[in-house]
Amino acid sequence: MEIQGFKSFPDRTKLSFHDGITAVVGPNGSGKSNIADAVRWVLGEQSTKTLRGGKMEDVIFGGTAKRKQLGFAEVSLVLDNSEHFFDLEESEVMVTRRYYRSG
Repeated sequence: MEIQGFKSFPDRTKLSFHDGITAVVGPNGSGKSNIADAVRWVLGEQSTKTLRGGKMEDVIFGGTAKRKQLGFAEVSLVLDNSEHFFDLEESEVMVTRRYYRSG
């Protein structure tokens, strides 16, 4: 999964989930729940309440005292299709969702 501009991830961040168990650990406020929100969002979640926001614009990095807000959020999720769950020849399928502050 690649995240850029989504909630607490202003920089392009790549996360790999391998076979078996993957655990995300860190202190409060470090973005653990935002990773789960990113997966929900890229897979099509429309409810801002489910994404812990008030409006869809809340998924875009809002800035800090030292960093300006960004104009878009983007999440890409690469899915294993080696067993052809999706009726495609490709062994991987990438799903991407992008949202601009301008709409």
